[in-house]
Amino acid sequence: MMMKTTPFHARLNELNQTGLYGHWAGHLSSLRYDMSAKHEYFAVRNSAGFFDTSPLYKYRITGPDSERLLASMMTRDVRRCRPGQAMYTVWCDDAGYVLEDGVVFRNADDDWLLTAADANLGYLESLRGRLRVEIEDVSPDYGMLAIQGPRSREILATLAPEVTDLAFFGLTPAKIVGAPVTISRTGYTGDLGFEVTVEADDALGVLDKIIQAGEGQGFRPFGEDALMMLRIEAGLSLINVEFSSARYAFTDAERFTAQELGFGWMLGKGGSALGEDRPFIGRRAIERELRDGTSRWATVGLWVDWQEYARLFTDRGLLIPKDENPLPWELMLYATPDRETSVGYATSFMYSPVLQRHIAIARVKPELAAKGTTVHVEMTADHEYLSVPAVTARLPLYNPPRKTSSSPRELATITTRMEQ
Repeated sequence: MMMKTTPFHARLNELNQTGLYGHWAGHLSSLRYDMSAKHEYFAVRNSAGFFDTSPLYKYRITGPDSERLLASMMTRDVRRCRPGQAMYTVWCDDAGYVLEDGVVFRNADDDWLLTAADANLGYLESLRGRLRVEIEDVSPDYGMLAIQGPRSREILATLAPEVTDLAFFGLTPAKIVGAPVTISRTGYTGDLGFEVTVEADDALGVLDKIIQAGEGQGFRPFGEDALMMLRIEAGLSLINVEFSSARYAFTDAERFTAQELGFGWMLGKGGSALGEDRPFIGRRAIERELRDGTSRWATVGLWVDWQEYARLFTDRGLLIPKDENPLPWELMLYATPDRETSVGYATSFMYSPVLQRHIAIARVKPELAAKGTTVHVEMTADHEYLSVPAVTARLPLYNPPRKTSSSPRELATITTRMEQ
């Protein structure tokens, strides 16, 4: 199969100094533009960066019964998503195991856009039945560009003033160089950020104008390597890392419920956020899990004890590893330093440049999920299995007020209160 490119590729390829690409949903996707992904990472945390999210699958769902279709599929009650809003949600199988996560964008009462990491057209079609709804895969028709970081709002506002007071997970139509776009207050970095959706034919002109608007402000493209660092700090799950789709799992050990993945906030206490009158796929299993307390896991953040981590290596005459690149494997967690009793595992582990600590997204037994609980992370030094203590924490580990503040004025107020 020939590898596809996104509507922004021609320009972004010119900016790519490394020539390093990965494969994402059949598309070329830059791993990093600079020789160091850390440079791109700091651009997002200190100024702003832009990332090509176009490979996401995009489905337009329209018609009088479009809300009914999505409400019968999604775990979260999308009926509460009003026109001009977006909502992050998951969908499950009949046993309550998560199939996938994604964002729904509601453009009008009967006009939705669903984005997802994996192909879902066949699944959506299988749910349609006699409902008055049209489902169209519009993935190749649009480019999506994420503009993320503390200066993202002021950069975009020079082109589209509509974003100035755009609420968190709000969306608005706008025009950039005369091209119609949709801008949403969404992203995958845990920072202030926006995503611009534009028709493929207009993508390069819009990208050029956005790059021009950010000149002189440290605005730069960032790739997948930097994105992985950013999303771990933000406690954001990634399919095939934090969880596997129940659709492709061989055993229940590879399947996870929304509660187990840390999405309990979507469900509400005792399922109160599910909607009293809304049947949806997996509802009975989810309610049973919440009622009977049968969750096998809880998802938490980890703060590694930096002094003990350092001692693990300095006592052996070694340099202290502080690698911001996430480990590509799981690390086992134990109840005690002797590593006799396994209590979970870290799915994503890295050294955070901003937090200056080793951190992780981890899955632990529910009784160990309370904030401040000590677990022991398995490490190796001098070819020996050892462990280092860490304490559990609520996710996200990095959560700046600007991420959700409604406007620069509100952010200034929040910052003043924090300083006082």
